[in-house]
Amino acid sequence: MRSRIEDVAAVAGVSIKTVSRVLNHEPNVREQTRERVLAAVARLGYKPNLSARSLAGQRSYALALVYNNPSRNYLMEIQSGMLEACHAQHYNLILGPVGTGRRTLPDLAALFENSRPDGVVLIPPLTDDEVVLSWLEEQDIPFACIAPRHPEGRIGVRMDETTAVVELIGHLVAQGHRRIGHIKGPRAHGACQWRHAGYRQALREAGIAHDPALVVSGQFSFESGVDAANLLLDLDDPPTAIFAANDDMAAAVYRVAGERGLRVPRDLSVCGFDDTPIAGHIYPALTTVRQPTAHMGRLATEQLIEHIRTETAGRMITVEHAVLDRESTAAPRRR
Repeated sequence: MRSRIEDVAAVAGVSIKTVSRVLNHEPNVREQTRERVLAAVARLGYKPNLSARSLAGQRSYALALVYNNPSRNYLMEIQSGMLEACHAQHYNLILGPVGTGRRTLPDLAALFENSRPDGVVLIPPLTDDEVVLSWLEEQDIPFACIAPRHPEGRIGVRMDETTAVVELIGHLVAQGHRRIGHIKGPRAHGACQWRHAGYRQALREAGIAHDPALVVSGQFSFESGVDAANLLLDLDDPPTAIFAANDDMAAAVYRVAGERGLRVPRDLSVCGFDDTPIAGHIYPALTTVRQPTAHMGRLATEQLIEHIRTETAGRMITVEHAVLDRESTAAPRRR
C-alpha cells in the first residue's frame, strides 16, 4: 500500500503542513525537524504526488528549458544540470524548443498554454532576446538566464568568457603561433562578442596585428565549422592555429584538416571552447576552455526555484573557467 503524507506526519510527529514545507524545500523549518521528516520519508518510501501538489498550490511543479541553440552538445549539458536540480527539488523538466524570428513568441505562448511551467530557463541567444524577455515580464513568468549579455537585475549564471579566451590565445602565442585564425559564433549570441573580444585583446597584448581575413563566422554548429575551416585553410597564407568559438566547430576543423592531409597538431593547432563531451571524444583530445555547462544549468535552475518560492530571492552567479591544455596544440612547424 502506498504511503500517504499523513503517514509521514504521524511517524515524524509533525503536522501535514510541516511535512509539505520540508518536501517543498521551504525556509523557516528547524534543521532537527527537517531531518526527522526526511527520515520518515525514507523509512516509509514516500513519494510526493505532483498532481496533488499542483492542485493545492496552483503550481505545475515543472520548469521549462526554452531554447533554439543549434549546439546539441551544449544543450545536452545544460539539460543534464537542470535535470539534476529538478530531481533534487521534486520538479519535472519540460523541453521547450522554439522557432526563430516570427515563430519564437507563438511557440513560447503555446508552451505555456499546453504545459503551464512555473518558470523557464533561457539559454543563448534567447537569453538576450528583448522580445522574449519583455513577453515573460509582461506575463509575470519567472525566468533565469544562462550567459546573458546584460546580467544586471537578472537571476541565473554567467562566466567571464573574454578573460578565458585571452588565456587560451595566450597559450597559442607562447607556443610560437602568430597567424591564429578564429571561427566566430552567430552575432546574436553574447558568447560570440565576448570570445571575439578575448581573441582581439590577446593579439593586442602579444603585439600581433589583427588580420580580418583570419576571422570567419560560424553558427556554433559542426556544419558551419566545416565551411569556416575551408575558408581559413584556403587562404594563400593560412593560419598555423585555429580557435573555434565552440567545440562543435573545433571538431569540424579536425574533419577539414584530415580531408586535406593535415595532421593535428603537427600541421595545424586547434582549440575550442566549452569542454563538451566531444572535446574528449575526438583524437587528439581538444585543447579548450572548460565552461562548467552542466553545473551552470543546475545553478540557474536552483536560483529559479528559489525565486519562484520567494519573489525577492535568486541572484546572478559567476562561475570560474579553466583552460585545458590537451594534445591538439603544439609549436608551429617551420614553413
